[in-house]
Amino acid sequence: MRGPLFSPRDYLALERGTIVKDWGGRLAVAVIYPNSYYAGMSNLGIHALYRLLNCYSDVVAERIFWEGDRGKKLQSLESQRPLADFSILAFSISYELDYFNVVKVLKAAGIPIYASERNESHPLVIAGGAAVTANPRPMAPFLDCIGIGEAEVIVPPLVSLMTDCNSYGRDELLSRLALLPGVYVPRYHTEKPVIRQWLKDLNDFPVSSVVITPATELGNLYLIEVERGCNRGCLFCLVGASFCPMRYRSLDTLLSQAKEGLKYRRRIGLVGPAVFDHPQLEELVVGLRRLGAGLSISSLRVKPLSDTLLKNLAEGGVKTVAIAPEAGTLRLRQIIGKNISDDDIIEAVDKLAGFRIKEIKLYFMIGLPSENDEDAEAIINLSLKCKAAADKRRNGCRLSLNIAPFVPKAGTPFQWLPMASTSVLKSRLDRIKNALAPKGIKAKGESLLYSQIQAVLSRGDERLEGIISGMEELSSSEWKRLVKKNETEVDYYAHQKWLLGESLPWEEIDLGVSTGYLKEELKKAFPEVCANRDII
Repeated sequence: MRGPLFSPRDYLALERGTIVKDWGGRLAVAVIYPNSYYAGMSNLGIHALYRLLNCYSDVVAERIFWEGDRGKKLQSLESQRPLADFSILAFSISYELDYFNVVKVLKAAGIPIYASERNESHPLVIAGGAAVTANPRPMAPFLDCIGIGEAEVIVPPLVSLMTDCNSYGRDELLSRLALLPGVYVPRYHTEKPVIRQWLKDLNDFPVSSVVITPATELGNLYLIEVERGCNRGCLFCLVGASFCPMRYRSLDTLLSQAKEGLKYRRRIGLVGPAVFDHPQLEELVVGLRRLGAGLSISSLRVKPLSDTLLKNLAEGGVKTVAIAPEAGTLRLRQIIGKNISDDDIIEAVDKLAGFRIKEIKLYFMIGLPSENDEDAEAIINLSLKCKAAADKRRNGCRLSLNIAPFVPKAGTPFQWLPMASTSVLKSRLDRIKNALAPKGIKAKGESLLYSQIQAVLSRGDERLEGIISGMEELSSSEWKRLVKKNETEVDYYAHQKWLLGESLPWEEIDLGVSTGYLKEELKKAFPEVCANRDII
């Protein structure tokens, strides 16, 4: 997502909370979000890493964003220095499609894109984030090392080593980094899996907005991370594996952060994949309202929805909420681990409309394993029932749909399963859109091309380096050209079932969830599955 393009000095003029340090004698780290400032400054991971690194007196961390062809010079915001001036380039990668931008950043900075071609004169190029934690293999040719897990645990020993490495050559430094917990160095990796690192107590590192600016997607909010991880166990979802176990911040910590945030913004944005599972959410929302805070929350669980909670959310200015049925039929929801009925979903919509929520977004997936045309048709029927429930309230509540294709993700029970063909996905998506539009329900579908590319990158390995390095513009024609040039087997990565006994590219990563457990979860969903046999 793109917003207005400013120069670094223009962005700085709009900011509050910018950290500016003198470079003298300090380890210089570029915190890079490989996408726009507009999107990146709404990402709490960037705020957390920026604050964490700058907590060290002997480190200076500055931010860099990728604005594509719209940018002029590629330089840091704080001091307008080029990337080559930094000792470390630290990429935060949340989405597979940003892999292409990582390479573009390196090219624009005049830094060799392949780790094997860099020497003592070049910065160390590292990355972290959900995408590369689950499967670092596609990006292994381009990165010197990759953080597997959460920055709060990985950064302290890494900084300690880097600030005491003047006598080390590049090769020796990388070999020492490979010995640190949670650091994957492709050049020096042994057969021993790299174990994902995670923070035991979230209260030790409060995460909230650091830099306040209106020039970003969520610029009217002060963001606070409420929890990390999810216990829901949806079989397609990466969050449960990459951020387990589920952890909560204490009520006192959250309210303390909110008091600080209200100095800058009137509304508090509650962030996390499963905010509604916080055991003291009702007390938190009531406490925030007593502080006079307006509220924003990313998504709600379908049940239970307490009247007290909804009342406070509505009074806190929440106008739009999202709920995620994921599938149109109970059969398919039970398979994926979403044990909610049609009545549960309709009742949730009715309740939300009753509290004068202006827009309810329903998140669905198409192409889920074993989905058929009847399951897709059920999305239409369920949506119409939800609209009827909202309309009965006669308060102008709108219903909309966001529909995403199923993409197999490394580290999940569905990692062995294929993405549906684009022809099937297009047929079902078009049918849903065309049926709902005349009824006043807008259905937005994610790009089928981007979803297919995401699937290839999610289950890919080093053989994709030609595509990642060559992608100049993310388009259908460019994708087809590079697939043909590099003889890439798109069907294998995205659209084929993989056998349960097959070796997986990401087996050198230990996410903390065993392959045996994932197989058992898959077998529960599809009892006919057995080792070394087609899955469904």
